[in-house]
Amino acid sequence: MSQIAVVDYGMGNLRSVSKALEHVVTTQDVIVTSDPEKIHNADKVVFPGQGAARDCMKELAERGLVEPVLQAAAEKPFLGICMGAQVLLSHSEENQGVDCLGLYDGEVRFFGEGHRDAQGQLLKIPHMGWNQVHYKTHPMWQGIEQDSRFYFVHSYYMAPADDAIVMATTDYGHEFVSAIGRGNVFAVQFHPEKSARDGLQLLKNFTQWDGKED
Repeated sequence: MSQIAVVDYGMGNLRSVSKALEHVVTTQDVIVTSDPEKIHNADKVVFPGQGAARDCMKELAERGLVEPVLQAAAEKPFLGICMGAQVLLSHSEENQGVDCLGLYDGEVRFFGEGHRDAQGQLLKIPHMGWNQVHYKTHPMWQGIEQDSRFYFVHSYYMAPADDAIVMATTDYGHEFVSAIGRGNVFAVQFHPEKSARDGLQLLKNFTQWDGKED
């Protein structure tokens, strides 16, 4: 039986992610693991996360997971979620600045204090709740209507240097990138495991995805 590994580095809602995956899988085994060998041997890898970028990078380094995560992102279908998407970029503004995994060039930026919408209304930070996602064509969006709503919880957003990796955008005061991807990697700012039917559909799509963009 093929296997999906959910990377455990102490900073994710791993039970919610693993249970959501178990709900949609058919012929795969879902494991939660911090074992580099098990991550290496898995057929697909999910890299979730929440919290601060500096803490994320510290935990990955201390658990010997930086190289296994990067290797997985280079070799097999790979899904990043929330912080697991942000740290794929090269740098974050959080905590006075922290270097991230650098899979893609780009910055993770703070929405800012006093963040407002187009009408001048003050917006709450963190951005928390349901918001629309406007996507580019990709197998991971199969069965999901354009501008469907997903659940977000974040104060920072991805700003990749290369527009070609942008897979979706969302508006919260200004347009920001809510999904990135290239080749076998797909990563989302929102939480599919908390996003009801469409979130489960995206996870189901991942379980069936061969790591190709078309």
